[in-house]
Amino acid sequence: MSFSLQVKPRTELGKRAENLREAGKIPGIVYGPGVTPQPVALEAPEFKKVYRQAGKSSLIDIQINAAEPVKVLIQEVQVHPLTLEPTHVDLRQINMKEKLTVAVPLEFVGEAPAVKELLGTLVRVHDTLTVRCLPTHLPSKIQVDLSKLQTFNDVVSVADLILPAEVEAVQGARDVIASVTPPLTEEQLKKMEEESQVGVSTVKVEAEEKRAEAAAAAAEAGAAAEADKKSEKKEVEKK
Repeated sequence: MSFSLQVKPRTELGKRAENLREAGKIPGIVYGPGVTPQPVALEAPEFKKVYRQAGKSSLIDIQINAAEPVKVLIQEVQVHPLTLEPTHVDLRQINMKEKLTVAVPLEFVGEAPAVKELLGTLVRVHDTLTVRCLPTHLPSKIQVDLSKLQTFNDVVSVADLILPAEVEAVQGARDVIASVTPPLTEEQLKKMEEESQVGVSTVKVEAEEKRAEAAAAAAEAGAAAEADKKSEKKEVEKK
């Protein structure tokens, strides 16, 4: 699947970039080895649509005005802390003749017998796999077959993944991608319940101790204030 974006050069830099956001655009920058960084503006709806589909591991053709399209990867997307709307985009221009290192999303397929039949819990250790290859061979996702997880001793490691011949995994072959943990026993559940009750009791005791300390401090402060008043009264009477 191919992706493309039309972008325009921008002169609104720094705080002035807020004007772009108010106009429904996203400020960004195109950069890369041997490339002069180019500030750009992207149409927000168009970018968000492409980002949902391409993510950070698919090549995108971008065209700045009428210039020749170039290949980029979405390197980073900054978002607003409350609305989570994109506020800035970094686009890394790719040299198609050089290998690149990218974290590719993992797609978990199939069903683990250790989950379905033995009622275990699936543990996904990684959601991405870091690979190295030429841009033309970059996969958009890598499948993880969960059917190998027959028992609680089985794991799916990097070595079990089926990668194209032109794609090299950067992570170690023994790195675990997924496994299944056995269900908790009645004894473990009881222990967890007891620890939870102990934790609640401890919190209550600590709260009561703090209240007692606060009351004692208040009483001490009141006694000290009363003593000061008596002392002042005596001094007045002497005069």
